[in-house]
Amino acid sequence: MDRTKRQTLGTALGLAATFAASVVTAQVKAAKDDTAKEGATPPATRDGKIVLRGAGATFPAPLYQRWMREYAKTHPDVAIEYASVGSGEGARRFLEQQVDFGASDAALTDAQIAGAENGAALIPMTAGMVALTYNLPGANEPLRFSRTAYLDLIAGLIPSWDDARIQATNPGIALPKRSIVLVARQDSSGTTHALTSHLAAISNKWTTRLGRAVGTQVDWPGAMLARGNEGVAARIKQSVGAVGYVEHGFARRLGLQVALLQNKAGTFVAPTPEAGQAALAGASKDLPDNLRLFIPDPEADDAYPIVSLSWLLLRERGPDPARTEALKAFVDWSLGDGQALSQEHGYVPLPAALVARARAAAARIR
Repeated sequence: MDRTKRQTLGTALGLAATFAASVVTAQVKAAKDDTAKEGATPPATRDGKIVLRGAGATFPAPLYQRWMREYAKTHPDVAIEYASVGSGEGARRFLEQQVDFGASDAALTDAQIAGAENGAALIPMTAGMVALTYNLPGANEPLRFSRTAYLDLIAGLIPSWDDARIQATNPGIALPKRSIVLVARQDSSGTTHALTSHLAAISNKWTTRLGRAVGTQVDWPGAMLARGNEGVAARIKQSVGAVGYVEHGFARRLGLQVALLQNKAGTFVAPTPEAGQAALAGASKDLPDNLRLFIPDPEADDAYPIVSLSWLLLRERGPDPARTEALKAFVDWSLGDGQALSQEHGYVPLPAALVARARAAAARIR
């Protein structure tokens, strides 16, 4: 399919995809709301409650929303609001002190940390897997993508589903001669950061030979673009022949087809909780003092290959003691009781050693 046709398809499907996203992702509706307006000063209280406002990654948003609902049942004196606007925008609002906390799957850079007024602490809260999802009627079992194939697929180098690079690892599936349409993120995204970091780690083809970028926002020539994990998932569901990348929980909630990916050990692995935990277990021992750990290509034989931690961004020195203590209490609860809710929403509970380090870092905030 040429670029003009792709753009036409994207326009035709835009309204339907947006509507679908709003229906099936009600629990992350804060992605489109105004809860953290630019330039607004977060109110300290409302109706006698301490109000905490955050903004950032869409990747963990369903889990964060669930945590907030559960926490409110036993802490009615605290109201927590979260706008899932993407990792890049969340980091910006946090650094400009428009919110009480940010959230990012790409953490913060050294320069951002150094320039943060009142300091910045990175607190890992959960982990997730980036799934490659597709819409291919008739493919009744999950497709297997080799490392070479899924890099070429995301790079736009495989034009049709019956390409030999896909057929080679799926010999029992009759793949159609149908054009492939990539759906990718338009906004600044930690999910994009995790994916492109992985592609650069598995082969120098991504950066050196193709000249493609690694980061939260990159160019996607010829792709249909959407905002948020929910937007990408909805467009894939509406677009026959499409392939794209989303946090696994979004794919699961929409019932999207999900590929098995070849990991570093050569094993084809589905994004299961066990595969995510295997990836974290091997990497957590290397956690640095600032808790910023990326896992671009896990070593374990049974590890899912694209896994990312997701962090809350907190001020090391809060301007309001009451709100600071309320935020610390919520973070501690989330790292404790909240972890039990992770798998239900498609996320990976953090290893005990990582939880202990995260709790200790949060406790040092003043």
